[in-house]
Amino acid sequence: MEPIITKNLLIREIMPSDINVLLSVYSKEENMKYISSGKYDWTVEDLKGKYEKVNTDGYPQGYGIFSVVADGKIIGEAGLFNSFENKKILELGYILDNKYWNRGYGTEICEGLLNYGFNVLGLEKIIARMYPENIGSIRICEKLNFVKVDVANVVYYQYEII
Repeated sequence: MEPIITKNLLIREIMPSDINVLLSVYSKEENMKYISSGKYDWTVEDLKGKYEKVNTDGYPQGYGIFSVVADGKIIGEAGLFNSFENKKILELGYILDNKYWNRGYGTEICEGLLNYGFNVLGLEKIIARMYPENIGSIRICEKLNFVKVDVANVVYYQYEII
């Protein structure tokens, strides 16, 4: 995968040297409160296992979990995930260290991944799912013209863009 370069960010494959910084992001309860498991007691082995599981198949096909870098510092991760067993429909997600919230990075990450997903990977649809309490991500989806879709029997909101 070629790195995704936006105005302020570099979104690139995760390197072994990134793990400890990403672990610090995963170890803060505030950062993980809107993530599905809410788990924030990750170990290096847990995180490496997660990345290996997602990226072993994903990276050769251009999707997976990537490091997000601003001003030379890793500020979180973002990715496109094969959540639906259809490589033309991927799920977008990201986790930022709360030190970097409310700076426009979430929107910039999503714009970069949307452009990459549609123009490089040739996706048909990108889906974002979030809890109703995650107002920041809901606003980003609305700003980027995602459409809210009703899904029965779930506790999250689902937004889609075609």
